[in-house]
Amino acid sequence: MPQYHGRDLRKPTGGKIRPHRKKRKYEMGRDPAETLPAEEESRIIKRVRGGNTKVSLKYAVYANVLDPETNNVYKLKILRVRENPASVDYSRRGVITKGAIIETEKGLAKVTSRPGQDGVVNAVLLK
Repeated sequence: MPQYHGRDLRKPTGGKIRPHRKKRKYEMGRDPAETLPAEEESRIIKRVRGGNTKVSLKYAVYANVLDPETNNVYKLKILRVRENPASVDYSRRGVITKGAIIETEKGLAKVTSRPGQDGVVNAVLLK
């Protein structure tokens, strides 16, 4: 179901605001991707404004993890989501967003990319 990102048709007092035009396509939004760790990766290709495409990651298996000490990047398997400061509900459900702490084969890592927008999970290893 589409989301409307235009202004509400109600005043703060509860009174109705008479619309001066219809809802426009550019005012529509969409539901968040809510990337989850899984056994098989899945991406969604979405058509966005201007006819461009956006790749959204639905299920993630691997993360590109940077080791800040050696400055090397490793492709590591995501074991689970340890914590997500974006939402307690996301922590409970194991949703991967930017800022989430994930558990990898080399230890804990903090996600630096936006999987729902970029289509890939990039992270930095925590010590």
